[in-house]
Amino acid sequence: MLKYTTLCYIEDEGKYLMLYRNKKKQDVNQGKWIGVGGHKEDGETIEECLLREVYEETGLKLLSYSLRGKLHFYIDDLYEVSYLYTSNNFLGTLIDCDEGKLEWISKEQVLQLKLWEGDYLFLEKLLNNDDYFEMELIYKNDRLIEWRFL
Repeated sequence: MLKYTTLCYIEDEGKYLMLYRNKKKQDVNQGKWIGVGGHKEDGETIEECLLREVYEETGLKLLSYSLRGKLHFYIDDLYEVSYLYTSNNFLGTLIDCDEGKLEWISKEQVLQLKLWEGDYLFLEKLLNNDDYFEMELIYKNDRLIEWRFL
């Protein structure tokens, strides 16, 4: 089954806004830190999905954003294409997210958090300010078994 998602790392004063997933039951991301974003709805563009998901999870309205990469996740029998964005231009005040705890984490500490194994790989590219990239990440039973840049 193919799903499309967005994933955004919002930047401010040398920090990323991270979401610690600890509120939803049966959450595949339970106990991990991730960026904000989510699944594209029918009839919605990727950009509309990005803006909606960021606003729903954070209360922030993105004024501009950059597409930094495209991630192809193979997770057991699921195929997910995730569009990876960053933004440092936004308005609003953080809300209490119903999916977990939002926290500004310094970029120097992000790679020390409990993340998905593949997230360390693409976050390193974001932190290095690398150009646009595409990646394929293959997971089995929540473990990264293979990955490559496309």
